[in-house]
Amino acid sequence: MEAWSDEAEPTPGPAPAAATAPRAEAELPLDPRFAPERFRADVAFLADDLLEGRDIGSRGHEIAARFVAQRFAALGLEPLGDRDAAGQRGWLQRITFQKTSYTQDPAGFEITGPAGTRRFAHGQEVIIAASANAPELDLTAPLVFAGYGIDDPRVGINDYARLDVKGKIVVVLRGYPTGMPSEVGANLSATKAQMAERHGAIGVITLATNASLKVRPWERLIRTASTPSYAWVGPDGRANEAAPGIRLAGAVNDEAAAALLAGAPRSLAQIRAEADKPGARPRGFALRTTLRGFVHSRSERITSTNVVALLPGGDPALRGEHVVLSAHLDHLGITPPRPGASPGADTINNGAMDNAAGVATTLAVAQAMATEPAPRRSVLFVVTTGEERGLLGADYFATHPTVPAASIVGNVDLDMPVLLYPFTDVIAFGADHSTLGPIVADAVRPMQLTLSPDPMPAETLFVRSDHYRFVRKGVPAVFLATGFANGGAKAFGDFLAKDYHQPSDDLGLAWNWRAGARFAEANWRITRAMANRDAPPLWYQGDYFGDTFAPGAPKAPRP
Repeated sequence: MEAWSDEAEPTPGPAPAAATAPRAEAELPLDPRFAPERFRADVAFLADDLLEGRDIGSRGHEIAARFVAQRFAALGLEPLGDRDAAGQRGWLQRITFQKTSYTQDPAGFEITGPAGTRRFAHGQEVIIAASANAPELDLTAPLVFAGYGIDDPRVGINDYARLDVKGKIVVVLRGYPTGMPSEVGANLSATKAQMAERHGAIGVITLATNASLKVRPWERLIRTASTPSYAWVGPDGRANEAAPGIRLAGAVNDEAAAALLAGAPRSLAQIRAEADKPGARPRGFALRTTLRGFVHSRSERITSTNVVALLPGGDPALRGEHVVLSAHLDHLGITPPRPGASPGADTINNGAMDNAAGVATTLAVAQAMATEPAPRRSVLFVVTTGEERGLLGADYFATHPTVPAASIVGNVDLDMPVLLYPFTDVIAFGADHSTLGPIVADAVRPMQLTLSPDPMPAETLFVRSDHYRFVRKGVPAVFLATGFANGGAKAFGDFLAKDYHQPSDDLGLAWNWRAGARFAEANWRITRAMANRDAPPLWYQGDYFGDTFAPGAPKAPRP
C-alpha cells in the first residue's frame, strides 16, 4: 500500500459487531480450488529475501514479474503487455521511470517582504520539491493566499474567486474544510496543483492547519523531505507531471509561514482559528511578499514492468468489455540500517502482506477462472509496479491501456489484505459510490461473509491505492480488504503499528493461511459476478466521483 498520506494517520476505530454466522469461520467448507498451502507458497516466493524487497526497477522485481507472467502462461491466459518488433504481445508492459534526487547544493526559499529578505533551508524550515523536468530550478514570483486552494463547482467552492494568481505562487492551507466528506476532500487535496494551474499560478506552497499538525507535525514531514521522487516517462521523453505549469511546490513551517504572511491583513493564528470551524473557508488575499525558490536535482532513468494477462470472455455481445482485477507487485526494497541497529539487522522490506498477499490472491483467482467455463465479459489481470512510489504503474496502465480504454468497465484492487485472523467480513473501500457495493455484498454472501462500511473514513483509502487511477479515468472501482469484525480491527491496527513498511512484514508474522484461501475465493466470486452480470458496474446518480470523472456515462439510481 502507498505510504499513509499527510492528511491521515493510521488510527483504526472500534471493530463493528461481527455478523452472526451459523458456524465458526474455521468450520465452514473451503473450496478445494483455493488451497491454503498453494497460497502460502506464492507468498513465500514473492516475499523471499532473494527478491530483495521487489523495489521498482530492481532485479528482484524483475524476477517477481517474470514469475507472475509464467504462472499466467501456464494457465493458458493470453499475454496483453507490449508488442514486440513482430507485433506479438508479451506479458510485460515495460515502463520507463525517472528517479529524481536532490543534490548536495543548497536548496530552499528566500522570502522578501516589509521587513526585508529571509532565507530558509530545505529540510529544516521549508520543503521544496525537486523538479522532474527542471534540474536547476530558480524561480521568483509574488505570493497570493488562496484559502484551501479548491475550485470545484460540484462542491460549491471557488477559493480563486476575485483573486489574480496568474504568474504568481499561491499559498494554500493543507487539506480541506472541516466537515467535508473525507473521500471528496482527499481527491480535492490531491488535485490542488491542477486547480492552481488552471488559474495561471506557477507555484503552490502549503500551510499547515491546526488539524493537519495533529496528524503530521512538521518534524515528521521533514523526515522524508529529501526522498527521491519518481514519475513515468511519456512518449515525448519527459517525466509525467500532473500539473506541468506548476513549476515550484513546497511547504513551510510556522516560522517561514509568518514570513510569508508578513504585512498581511490576517495572521497565521487567525487563519488557523477560522479553519478550525466546521465548514469554514478562509478567504484569500494578495500578500505583500515575494518568494524565491531554488533547488538542484539529478535524474536517472530506470525501467520496471506491469504484468498483464487476458481471460477472453465467452459472450459475443459482452466479450469486448473488460473487468480488471489488479494488485501491485512492488515494495520498498532494501533500506539502510537504522542508527544504532545491531550488526546483521534485517533491512529487506519483503512486503509479504503488502502486497505479495494481493498478488497471490490474483494468481489464485486467475487459476480458478481459467479452469471453468469462460465468463461473459473478458477479465484483465493487471499486476502493477510503482504503487509504493505514487500509484505509478496503475497510472501508466490507465493512461496507456493495452485494450481500448472505453472497454474497461470495472476494477477491484487487492492491496495488503491483513490475513492474520479468521475474517468474517470484508470492506470494499468506495462501495457506496457505485453498484460495485451490492455486487460485492451479493457475491460473498454464500461464504457467510458480510460487507461492512468503511470503518476509518478519515484515512481516505478509496483514493490511496491503484484502483484510484482507474476511478480518475471514469471506471467504477473498489479496493477490497479483510474486515474489522472478529478481531480484524486489532489485527489491522497492530500490523500498521509494528509491521507496515517494515522488514518485519515477512513470513514470520502469525499468518492465517486459511484466511488467505478464503480471501482468494471471495475475490473469485466478485470477479466472476462483475464479468457475468447483464449490466456492467455503474456509478450512482449524483455521485461526486461518477459526475466528476464519467459525466456522460450511464448511471444507476442510488438505493
